[in-house]
Amino acid sequence: MDGSWTWLGGGVALAVALYLWYATIVARSNKVKEAFASIDVHLRQRHDLVPNVVGLAQRFMDHERGLLERVTELRARIQRAGTEPTAERFSAEAALAADMGRLLAVAEAYPELRSEATLREAQRVWADTEAQIAAARRFYNAAVGSLRNAVGIFPGRLLGLLAGVTGLPPFFEAPPEAREAPSLEAIMGPRSG
Repeated sequence: MDGSWTWLGGGVALAVALYLWYATIVARSNKVKEAFASIDVHLRQRHDLVPNVVGLAQRFMDHERGLLERVTELRARIQRAGTEPTAERFSAEAALAADMGRLLAVAEAYPELRSEATLREAQRVWADTEAQIAAARRFYNAAVGSLRNAVGIFPGRLLGLLAGVTGLPPFFEAPPEAREAPSLEAIMGPRSG
């Protein structure tokens, strides 16, 4: 009789442990979705800024038309990409951030534009938005790491499949070009004359 209670107790303990692991995976998967939704909110705020900055800059910078068109095209590409965390979307977001940074840096070269209160406010909002995106990315990456740890240890993969975690979301990484310090020429373009 004592042996059967031991087996029953061991079975119950195993079932409880597996359920708790399953619940942890579900919670961590939801945390990843919540973290990405937070990034998405800030990215949408960034996207809403793009037309205003581009429109303002267009009034002054006709010769920078290629940069303006590229920023506009990147924004449209990102909006078509959907709302899922994919490596392609992360790459396009990084390119948009880099080109907008270049656009704002180029705009500084125009005295009439630099003194424009609207541009100064747009630059301030842009900087705040970028800081919020960076913080949200750190939170997202921590959530992805936590989920990957929970699913990566046996029997986490099996429990993850039961919890609906079929593919692990990507980390939000900086593109290789973002790891290098930009040159002034890359930001401002080649010097004339």
